[in-house]
Amino acid sequence: MKVSEIREMSAADLRDRIVAEKANLSQMKLNHAVSPLEDTSVFKKTRQDIARMITVLAEKEKQQ
Repeated sequence: MKVSEIREMSAADLRDRIVAEKANLSQMKLNHAVSPLEDTSVFKKTRQDIARMITVLAEKEKQQ
């Protein structure tokens, strides 16, 4: 997900999306433990997306 797409989202949408992505990441880790994924770089990309969303959310809350 690009930073420009994240910046367009509202603060409430970002909070919801962060929770959903964290749940998705934990589910992927669980699935990976049972049957290994072919492309494990998905973990890194998901963690980076979550970090971007948290950063943009903090910026938005600081502006208010």
